Amino acid sequence: MERRVAERLRGALGPLGLEPHAFKVGWYNAVLQPAFHLPYPDDTLAFVILSTPSMFDKALKPFVKKERLKIIRDPVDQCVSYHLSRVKEKFPDQRVDVMFDYEILPSRKPKFLAQTAAHVAGAAYYYQRKDVKHDPWGKKKIYGVCIHPKYGGWFAIRGLLLFPDIQVLFLEQPAPVDCVSTEEKRIELLEQFNFHWQDGRYRDIIEVKERYSEEQRVYFATPPAERFRLLGLTQ
Repeated sequence: MERRVAERLRGALGPLGLEPHAFKVGWYNAVLQPAFHLPYPDDTLAFVILSTPSMFDKALKPFVKKERLKIIRDPVDQCVSYHLSRVKEKFPDQRVDVMFDYEILPSRKPKFLAQTAAHVAGAAYYYQRKDVKHDPWGKKKIYGVCIHPKYGGWFAIRGLLLFPDIQVLFLEQPAPVDCVSTEEKRIELLEQFNFHWQDGRYRDIIEVKERYSEEQRVYFATPPAERFRLLGLTQ
């Protein structure tokens, strides 16, 4: 069942520059405190959805052009929401729940922890402070970051698709590729991400096969309120 669902998702999302990666809810819940658990049985099938560098041209720009006369708040969020919601139509006999990376609960907690989901699904390695043996940061707050073996930091985690009616008892958990494997490089990665994230150097911590286009880099480097102009939109 998982393979059929995965193939259907890849067929629908791949041409849009979106990548689905399967996982069991139990893998995710096992590494988090109960306050962050997903409210589904452990064997529930889920997919974390990544946007790759090609999503900008394959999905976002066509979506904006098509939706030009409608109200657009955040173009990327609405584009991803539109396409993931349409995916539900591919499974008319299944319940499909969708969670987006920007959604928060009434408690102000995020609906899901995106980087943890990507890690347990084997999609990208979530490098954290605990992955450095000789910690040089003292009392400083250090945030972790996911690195993809193909795209480095040139990707984003956009949402989850959950299939509450599908239980996958024997799904094998893939390990994420540890592509930043030395202590020195991990320190460099976390330093760049936490203290110099604006320049984006952390994204190239490994040799990448694909990165954002210049147009896309300018778009994401522009304050959100000014991005409409770059896409030929008015707010």
